[in-house]
Amino acid sequence: MGVSSSRVPAARKALEILLLLSRIDVPVSAARIRSELDLPRSTTYHLLNELMDAGFVARVEANNTYGLGLAAYEMASAYSTQQPLARLANRPLHQLAEFFGGSGHLSRLSGTEIVYLLEVRPPGAVSLVTDVGVRLPALRTASGKAMLAHLPEVEARAVFATSGSGGSLREFQAELREIRARGWASEKQEVSAGQSSVAVPIVDHLQRPAAALAVTFSAAGEVPHGGIAKLQHTAAAISRKMYGHTGG
Repeated sequence: MGVSSSRVPAARKALEILLLLSRIDVPVSAARIRSELDLPRSTTYHLLNELMDAGFVARVEANNTYGLGLAAYEMASAYSTQQPLARLANRPLHQLAEFFGGSGHLSRLSGTEIVYLLEVRPPGAVSLVTDVGVRLPALRTASGKAMLAHLPEVEARAVFATSGSGGSLREFQAELREIRARGWASEKQEVSAGQSSVAVPIVDHLQRPAAALAVTFSAAGEVPHGGIAKLQHTAAAISRKMYGHTGG
């Protein structure tokens, strides 16, 4: 049995505030929020403060109004972006997986982790720990490293500092510079025993990493001739179709 909405009124009221702000084009006053939703004054300010602390609401100091915060926009962006990306990447990932003789993955960054949006496995491919919705530490995966290498340095450093992975920041930064210079990242048996991965970023119109394409194959094997170029070409084609950017 699910939890009755009457048992979590604060959560429902917070969602109602977010829905109200999403329907109005400009920031609005707390008084209007109270009026529209029929909320007590103290409840309104309490919920607004909680939502601001979480980044879902932002306060405009100049006129003491409230609008959607960065976290709300990031959530909307993730939702609106990942489904088209998955559709665009599905067929090319199957082709890449067959070419490499392994499994293909599409993932995006989420804090210090990556989350898998799509995974394809040709018949006979080895079963892996990865799957749609699975999260793994970004610093351990080829996909995570490929995306981190294309973030501004201060953002990549923040991910490293909060990842709890240990190691040397200097070595981490040197690895990202190398990845950025060659255009692809790799890992060998850091995620699954006996498996290696190579990955490239899919960049958006701001040349930020929107996602990563990766292929996982036997660590006993080698990257097939032309494999990296094929992976890069595929990522560039998806970037061009999604964002009008070639990824170069």
